[in-house]
Amino acid sequence: MGRVIAPYGILGWLKIHPDTEVLDGLLNYKTWWIGKDDNWRELTVESAKIHNDVLVVKLQGLDDRDAAFACKGKQIAVPRASLPKLEENEYYWSDLIGLSVKNQQNVDFGKITDVFATGANDVIVVGGDKLNGERERLIPFTPQVILEVDITAKTMLVDWDAEF
Repeated sequence: MGRVIAPYGILGWLKIHPDTEVLDGLLNYKTWWIGKDDNWRELTVESAKIHNDVLVVKLQGLDDRDAAFACKGKQIAVPRASLPKLEENEYYWSDLIGLSVKNQQNVDFGKITDVFATGANDVIVVGGDKLNGERERLIPFTPQVILEVDITAKTMLVDWDAEF
């Protein structure tokens, strides 16, 4: 749902880059999980505010710059059960990452490695594993292009030319 960019000040505050639809979307959750790989811990939000294009937060238990600096680069998550229910054909970005993508001609584009927003629509980043000879593709996440998403099977069918 976001990541820690850097410490903010000397009292344990953090600068957070949210990956939510709206800048203050993370502020709807009082408890966050911060970590990376298999090392996560639960922290309570004591105070938070919007500062330019980032969030600045004070989390319980982080009381100095060194503690805040130790969080730099870590990811922010919230319990899945606390997320809003999705409408039909809506997906959380985290559920899309790792899906295998093929087009209607059965050309394998590789796996989704990232999702990002543009002004017009979201875009999925597919492939890009140079060791396996995959080229990276940026595919718009629109109803005209994304034909089928099967989260259970971890697959996505797209209407996208293999030459793009």
